[in-house]
Amino acid sequence: MTGSDAGAPPPRPDCRLIEGRVTIDHLDDYLADLDAVGAATGAVVQAFDADYVVDAHHLRRATRLAARAIARETAVARDPGVEILLYAAGRRQIDRALRMGVSAGENRVVLVVADFGDVPNAARPSADLDAAVDRLSSAVTSEPTLGRFDEPSVREYYDVTDQELAATLGDLPAVVHERVALLDVEK
Repeated sequence: MTGSDAGAPPPRPDCRLIEGRVTIDHLDDYLADLDAVGAATGAVVQAFDADYVVDAHHLRRATRLAARAIARETAVARDPGVEILLYAAGRRQIDRALRMGVSAGENRVVLVVADFGDVPNAARPSADLDAAVDRLSSAVTSEPTLGRFDEPSVREYYDVTDQELAATLGDLPAVVHERVALLDVEK
């Protein structure tokens, strides 16, 4: 980061969330379809298993922090979607973070659709988020998934113990939000 960038506000990419159900016959084909929408519209697209997403704030914060890491040239991943995944997972290991992704079969999903066009160092065009959301929504059976996470899965994934929950003033989503925010500290 240059001296002139030091006082610049952190990037806040426009981020839209699509929630619902999808049936994935072939995971590689599904991910290729997401990539094709991203390539055609300029959008960063990342799919999440909704069982691991505690709320919309979880993914919006992960998106903002990923953009900030890219702008500061401290990102681990070259792909902004993967960097979002790492922040949402609260960990730097891509293979462990992928567990938050979708799999073959019936999935409750949340798709992040973001515009990283104004994020320094992202090397992305400005995105047509409306077109991306239209194309992606057509393949998702709309239903609420945000805030309807699987508590035992979230607690196990983020290593949240009974003692930790008892010692905090917040609830499980607050602990997950903290994991996302603390990822920068662990770098």
